[in-house]
Amino acid sequence: MPDLMGIKSSVQQFADAIGIALGVEVEIVDNKLNIIGGTGIYSKMVGQKEEGGDLESNYLYARVLRTGVTQFIEDALSDAEYDEGGAGATLSGERAEICTPIKVNDNIIGIIGLIAFNDEQMNILSDPNRSLIPFVEKMADLLAAKSEQQRKLKKVEVSRDEMSTVLETAHEGIFALDKKGYVKHCNHRAARLFETTKVDLLGKHINNIMPGSPAVKVLETGRGYTENEEIFSYGDRQFHFIVTVKPFMGGDEVDGVVVSFRDIEEAQKLVYNFNNRAVKNTVDDIIGNSRKIMTAKRQTLVISKSNSTILITGESGTGKEMFAKAVHFASSRADKPFVTVNCGAIPENLLESELFGYEKGAFTGASDKGKTGKFEQADGGTIFLDEIGDMPLHLQVKILHVLQNMQFERIGGNREIMVDVRVIAATNKNLEALISEGKFREDLYYRLSVIPLSIPPLRERKEDIKLLMYHFLRKYNTFMNRKISGFSKEVEELYMNHDWPGNVRELENAVEYGTNMAFGNMITIDEVPARILKKEEEIVKFKNLDRPLAEQVKMYEKEIITRKLKQHNGVKDIVAKELGLSRATLYRKLSELDIK
Repeated sequence: MPDLMGIKSSVQQFADAIGIALGVEVEIVDNKLNIIGGTGIYSKMVGQKEEGGDLESNYLYARVLRTGVTQFIEDALSDAEYDEGGAGATLSGERAEICTPIKVNDNIIGIIGLIAFNDEQMNILSDPNRSLIPFVEKMADLLAAKSEQQRKLKKVEVSRDEMSTVLETAHEGIFALDKKGYVKHCNHRAARLFETTKVDLLGKHINNIMPGSPAVKVLETGRGYTENEEIFSYGDRQFHFIVTVKPFMGGDEVDGVVVSFRDIEEAQKLVYNFNNRAVKNTVDDIIGNSRKIMTAKRQTLVISKSNSTILITGESGTGKEMFAKAVHFASSRADKPFVTVNCGAIPENLLESELFGYEKGAFTGASDKGKTGKFEQADGGTIFLDEIGDMPLHLQVKILHVLQNMQFERIGGNREIMVDVRVIAATNKNLEALISEGKFREDLYYRLSVIPLSIPPLRERKEDIKLLMYHFLRKYNTFMNRKISGFSKEVEELYMNHDWPGNVRELENAVEYGTNMAFGNMITIDEVPARILKKEEEIVKFKNLDRPLAEQVKMYEKEIITRKLKQHNGVKDIVAKELGLSRATLYRKLSELDIK
């Protein structure tokens, strides 16, 4: 009976080719659950067992080996029987998977899995236009045929047409080069990116298409590379690509390489869209049940129905961007872009081009293709101007013009660009004070604050602190694969009474620190950031100055003894010796000072 172990090199080539073509991770196992080939983390697991090698388990691979039916797990985190990780956390961070059996004459000899680890890969697996289930089933058939023919060169020739079909499904341009660097195959996407035909590209050396391409070096060394930024001139045009090159091996020698590439502007748009999808927020994502936060959430839902400009005010770290996103994703613009610009983080000389873009050749160093600005990118959606109080005065005039007319010119341009954008601005500064100082335009202020939305600081909604603490604990438990159950009573009281000048952001940082530093399953006072402890100690000392001297002495005695007990894990003999007390005196003070 054919088996995958006998064609290990071919299995790995299949895994690499499928991974390059689709942009997801690939794992191939045999019918004993031995990992034969894979990409990403699976390439380091070759030779190990999947699912503990238990063919009788009810995990995904064992089920498919028994049933012989392709399965698509759309949400692995919610599937308790996906793998040994159980519901809520997979062993290696898998998010979704298409798993299909490899059959030879109705005998199942292994499995191919297409695995997603992030949102972009999940979108690839679930894209109805790409029909990945028929595709992976076809790949399983090809691998079965390869196994049956025992690694003969003829199989490579027979399956070339099928592999060509696979390459045509890829969104990237793809070249397959022979060992001398000549293009033996390219897909239509490659021809479109070079604005020519496949006939013009086939048979040419890669240096004639991509002069100086590092792909030639890969042919020599066998060491590929991923997502390299490269610029080439072909004919009278210049092309700017993100390029990935992977070798495919014949035994110990490089038989050729696969070059995949995409236009850099398109890649940047994809990254931008992906990042914005990844941080999508709604009102339900805003944690809190206090009266003030519930009022702000209700206002958010009401104002999301209009298109008027919003000015969000609140201290640093209160979550102004979350509220801006909640407005956007509750509005009729939810399926359009949400674009964020931090006006205080971008250098003044770059902010104008970032907001409005520029035409080619507008200034020294400008791209010869020009650049679209954030307002153009947000067309149809929402632009969030964070830290608007830091915007230079000369740009405030231009922002006012956009708000009034919904049109602007690029730098170096001479035509008005019309946009349909809702503007949400935010600041932690007093804009009225800036107006009186001549640092902010009064007319822009009134145009921005058509609908004001104030976000309360954390110290004014202390009843939400505990909710937020445990929300962040669950988040960082997942990120760090920890199993911390909670906070000590002392930490809960400390955090509930802290003023949190950095608001929700500071609280999240404190919980993240504690999750990192905790030794046991509880975050104790020893895992509280030093800056918070120091501030609380200063506050306590300041508040205690008005107490009688005897009471202050008792408080300091209690603090010293408590710290010593913690330092020595409660061993009283050591504490008594260090403090110069008899054992009986220490016990008396523990009782008098109510030290547990």
